[in-house]
Amino acid sequence: MSAAAESALAAPVAPIGKFRGELVLELPQDLYIPPDALEVFLETFEGPLDLLLYLIRKHNLDVLDIPMAQLTEQYLQYVELMRQKSLELAAEYLVMAAVLIEIKSRMLLPRPAASTQDESDPRAELMRRLLAYEQMKLAAQRLDALPQAGRDFALVQVGIEQAAAQALPDINTEDLRQAWLWLLMRANVNQHHRVTRDQLSVREHMTRILRRLQDVKFLEFTQLFSPQLGVPRLIVTFLAILELARETLIEVTQQEPYSPIYVKLIHGLTVV
Repeated sequence: MSAAAESALAAPVAPIGKFRGELVLELPQDLYIPPDALEVFLETFEGPLDLLLYLIRKHNLDVLDIPMAQLTEQYLQYVELMRQKSLELAAEYLVMAAVLIEIKSRMLLPRPAASTQDESDPRAELMRRLLAYEQMKLAAQRLDALPQAGRDFALVQVGIEQAAAQALPDINTEDLRQAWLWLLMRANVNQHHRVTRDQLSVREHMTRILRRLQDVKFLEFTQLFSPQLGVPRLIVTFLAILELARETLIEVTQQEPYSPIYVKLIHGLTVV
């Protein structure tokens, strides 16, 4: 025996798997593999119309002039393959096979000369159903191509840190919204139809609010606004209050839901 043959015999055999912690070096002699264990199905159809449309497009057939003999023969081959695997799956397809055979039989009969082509063509209803199904399938594909959350992109989630959450006003947000809407309503009633351009500054209004709160213990939320000056000043004042609350320079409080909202300076703050 040559040196190459001896080294080949001495080389370890690669295991084909592991069973219960032990390596398997060769297949068992009594192992049974079913004949259909390695079958692979490449096409899946959602129904008889889907299969018919697949056959028509695969063989470049005209859906408005279907060769029934060729289509029926190919369709029956697929149905026979399905019937061998699952009779319940093929039941719906067998109904369409009967329809195709009926259409094929009717096309072999002589047509009355007085009838029009649309009335005498046995394929008309089938062609209508195929065209409608193809339109719905294309629409579904276009919808599926649209970006979807979780598949094409992820939703952004924003978390609020504990320190920032504590700085938020401890009031009912719905009451704050209602108070703001009431101020807007009063401003709309008192507004004048004059076109002007005001240079408004949020920082300037913040300073005014701080100075006004310095001499009082607290003020009701609506007392900080002047509706007669118009909506723009209301908006800037509202933004100034929110900015002061965010910077923890003022405190916005409420005793209970639907009760008045009060604003006061943070304890120990001095305005110069």
